[in-house]
Amino acid sequence: MSDNYLTVIPTDPYWQPGKDAADRAAVVLSGMLSDDDARRGLDAKWHDSVEVVHCCANLKRISCPRCGTELTPLWWGDAVSQCYDGGFSTLKVTVPCCDAETSLNELVYDWPMGFARFRIEILYPNRAWLTNGELASLAGALGHPVRQILIHI
Repeated sequence: MSDNYLTVIPTDPYWQPGKDAADRAAVVLSGMLSDDDARRGLDAKWHDSVEVVHCCANLKRISCPRCGTELTPLWWGDAVSQCYDGGFSTLKVTVPCCDAETSLNELVYDWPMGFARFRIEILYPNRAWLTNGELASLAGALGHPVRQILIHI
């Protein structure tokens, strides 16, 4: 059996909202869901440190934001491990293709992924991607720009 999550995270991996802002965003997101089953699966989560928000089986490739070269899963895993070992105090990496300094959060993920200390997720959302307008509404309620990730486990 597989699980699907629609996850919304702040664009800044280190940013966290207050409870009131998270509650407002959860209400807005709940209104974007088509049925009560999806609404029951909605949950806001805070984390003490940055976590990888991985799209799991949906991931097709990871590329350099500067030159577009596809990065190997081995390189990415090593880069994440090094940042993890430092407590994710930084997400800065130097990509091997063009030696550009960037952030793990700024790599180009084909299916989107990210890093966050806060997330709102819906188990079995019974819908696809949020529209740009819906993302803008969520960002307004949360008080910070957001990105979305569809996770398939």
